[in-house]
Amino acid sequence: MSYRNVQNVYKQNQILNATPKKLVIMLYEGAIKNLKLAELSAVEKKIEQTSNALIKAQDIIQELMVTLDFENGGEVAENLNQLYNYFMTELIKANSTKDPESIKQVRESLEELRDTWIEI
Repeated sequence: MSYRNVQNVYKQNQILNATPKKLVIMLYEGAIKNLKLAELSAVEKKIEQTSNALIKAQDIIQELMVTLDFENGGEVAENLNQLYNYFMTELIKANSTKDPESIKQVRESLEELRDTWIEI
C-alpha cells in the first residue's frame, strides 16, 4: 500500500470515528487551510489556485451551514448561519478581486470560531 493510500485511509478513519464536535472542528480546519492557500496564491497572483482554494473553502462553509440544528440550536444556530452567509458573500467577492486581505479577514474569523469550538 502506498503512502498516499495509507494517508487517505487514516483520514477516512478519523472522520468516521469523530464526534460531531470534532467533525465541526475538522471542517473549520479544512476551511482555514484552504483560505491560507488562497491568501498565498493571491499574493503570488496565481489566479486559478486562488479560485480553487476559495471554492473549496466555500464548499466547507456550505457544509457547516447544512449541519446547523435550528430546532435545538436556537439563537446560536441563527447567529452562526448569519456569519456563514456573510463569509460566503465575502469569499465570493474575494474570488472576483483576488484580494488577500479580504481572504485573511474571513480566515481569522474562522480561526476564532474554531478556537471557541475547541474550548467547548
